[in-house]
Amino acid sequence: MNKKLTAALSGGAVLLLALTGCTSDEGNPELDAWAKKVCDAVPAQNAKISAAYVAITKAAKDTTSTPKELQQADSEAFQDLADGYKARATLISNAGAPPGVEDGAKVQQDVVKKLTALSGAYGDLKKRVDGLDTKNQAKFASGLKDVSAEMKQVETQRKSAVKALKTLESGDTKKALTSQEGCKQAAAVTASAGAAGS
Repeated sequence: MNKKLTAALSGGAVLLLALTGCTSDEGNPELDAWAKKVCDAVPAQNAKISAAYVAITKAAKDTTSTPKELQQADSEAFQDLADGYKARATLISNAGAPPGVEDGAKVQQDVVKKLTALSGAYGDLKKRVDGLDTKNQAKFASGLKDVSAEMKQVETQRKSAVKALKTLESGDTKKALTSQEGCKQAAAVTASAGAAGS
């Protein structure tokens, strides 16, 4: 039944790519300083988020897990996703608006709002999983099916957050972000996680 979660999670790594890149260019010092604030913590956040997606995918493929084991694996992964996206929202919030970027404050606030909502959605999924009846196989399967349906709604929120992040990282902001070591490391982690989850 948990395999239904895999399809909804399969695009999860895309969000991790939204703040990474592989090119470098000269930028203004203020924007570079802003990018450094954003990128320094990205590798640790991405590692946590990537590991959570891998854990859910692994649990979905493991046909030998008991309902209790499946519940625990999904619960921990959803908590890590909630924490990871909350940390990303806090990081971008604390960094402030990218200096010298048109509508920078508006775009930054939109990203923070959507990442915070995404974090909350994963927190809600954790609560739903925690409340499943693991002693009754039929009830557990039915409950997991409901969680899977909720995941489709979360996927919509994730796509919205990806879109907001891509807007934030366009133009001069992208040049500044992609020149930072933290975002380069995150790109490598993301590529590795994508390969492991495929």
